[in-house]
Amino acid sequence: MAGFFNAVSACVVLLMIMSVGYLMGARRWMGASEKKFLSKYIVNIAVPCNVITGLLNDLDRESLGHSVVLLISGWVSVGLTLLLSAGAAALLRLPRERWGVFVAMAGLSNTIFIGIPVCTQLFGEASMPYLMVYYLSNTTLLQSVGITLVERSGTLGRRGTGVWAFLKDLFLKPPILSVIFAVVMLVMGLDLPGPISRFAGYISGSVSPLALIYCGFIVYEVGLKDLRPLPGLPTMLVIRLALAPAICWACCRAFGVGGLAQSVFLVESALPVVSQVPVMAGAYGADEQYAAVGSCLSILGSFVSIPVLMLILG
Repeated sequence: MAGFFNAVSACVVLLMIMSVGYLMGARRWMGASEKKFLSKYIVNIAVPCNVITGLLNDLDRESLGHSVVLLISGWVSVGLTLLLSAGAAALLRLPRERWGVFVAMAGLSNTIFIGIPVCTQLFGEASMPYLMVYYLSNTTLLQSVGITLVERSGTLGRRGTGVWAFLKDLFLKPPILSVIFAVVMLVMGLDLPGPISRFAGYISGSVSPLALIYCGFIVYEVGLKDLRPLPGLPTMLVIRLALAPAICWACCRAFGVGGLAQSVFLVESALPVVSQVPVMAGAYGADEQYAAVGSCLSILGSFVSIPVLMLILG
């Protein structure tokens, strides 16, 4: 029960921080330009600093080999969830402009904007190495399968999707570059200079509150009155918040993943819709409103499902 009450307490704190973003939107203190700034700052500056400090502080050269097993486990887990989501979308007979959006929402989780605050609240900074391994699994499938699905649901022209375009989009992302940098540092047995390490530590501390303020503003943008279960969204929520962690648990058992790594993976798999889906839906002419409502419902629903998951984990 201690884990359950800890999760409830953590979720209350996270909701309070999210409410700041909602309030700032309601008072017109925050708009589209501030939202864009937060997104750019979090993804391109704060998260890379968080990744570097987390990996260098909590991993060593000997533990890198185990990370490969974790990465494969994450790929299999997310891949199976995407397959289940595609089957559910076919059974629901969703219209074309919602089909790919549904699959991407149900199959891919928000490992950064919600994942970092939730996991650090529940497990502390020691969770960061495992969180970033799951992020890598989730992001590779988002960049390949997820974007393709949303594009096929859209009405606008498609971008280049060759191997080079995929690799460029994936490996030029600052969070991925920071993972590679940290791994190289670990392999070579190097440490960051003191001033740079302290700088990264200060910046990384801004990730969780700003990411939650960003999510709170998204809820404001959609509007609480418009958060209604559109066709298919209840099924999406069941897959995203309940079946995805069940699949992840089975994969962890199959690959021998246990302890803190398993707990982090299970929580990461049960997180809300990845934040890029509504953006991609708008960019490619898919149903952007459907994606935005689904994203917000999953954010709010996760604050119920995560304490339940922690209760099950004991």
